[in-house]
Amino acid sequence: MMPRRRYDQYCSVARALDVVGDRWTLLIVRELLAGARRYTDLHADLPGVSTDMLAGRLKDMERDGLTVRRRLDPPAAAFVYELTARGRALLPVLTALADWGAPELGAPRPTDAVRAHWFAVPLMPRLGRYFADQRAEDGPVRVVEVRLDEGTFHVTLDDEAGVQGRVPDAYGYADGPAPAPDVVLELDTAACAEVIYDRLSLAHGIDTGRIRATVRGEPAGVTAATARTATG
Repeated sequence: MMPRRRYDQYCSVARALDVVGDRWTLLIVRELLAGARRYTDLHADLPGVSTDMLAGRLKDMERDGLTVRRRLDPPAAAFVYELTARGRALLPVLTALADWGAPELGAPRPTDAVRAHWFAVPLMPRLGRYFADQRAEDGPVRVVEVRLDEGTFHVTLDDEAGVQGRVPDAYGYADGPAPAPDVVLELDTAACAEVIYDRLSLAHGIDTGRIRATVRGEPAGVTAATARTATG
C-alpha cells in the first residue's frame, strides 16, 4: 500500500484531495460508477495505467472507504471492486469536473483513447433534464440507451431528474445495451461532445437528425415524446 501524502491543512477541500487527489483515483471512480468491475476489466478501460499503479490505487481506495473488494458467487468465483456509498457520493463531483472540462475536448487527439461509456457522466444530467417533461405525456423515461460509434451504454434516470443543478442519487450508468430501454439514442462522437459542451441541444439534435431517437420502439422526431425547446 502506498504511503498516504497529506496536505496537513484544516480545510475540507484539502481533506478531500488527501483522499481523491492522486492521479487515477477519480477515473477509477468513473469506471466503478457503472457497477462492480473485475481488475482486468478496470485495467482494460483505463489505458495508460500500469498494473502496479492500479493495484495500489485500489488498495488506497479500500483503505479510505471508497471501494470494497468482494468475491462473486460460484461459478464465477472472481473478485470484483465496487463503490461504497461514500464512493458513489462522488458522482456530482465527477459531473462538475466533466462540465468544467468539456471545453477542453475539441477534436480527439491522435493519441486519445476513447470509450463510449466515458460520455455517460456528463450526459446523464442533460438526459435527465431533457426527458423530465415527458412523464405526464408518455410515462417516465427511466432508461436511455446511447449508441455511439465506439460502443453502447445505458443510463438510469429518476423522478428528480429535472431538478436544475442536481445530480440525483438514482442516476447511474452501465456499459452495453439495456434490456428494455424507454429510449434509444444513436449519434456520433462529435455530436455527443457537442451535447455535453452545450453547443448542441438534444432537442435540436433530434429534430435535425444528428441524433436518431427511438421512443419505446417508435422512431421519434418532433413528437410528443421528444418535442422540447429547452436545451438538454
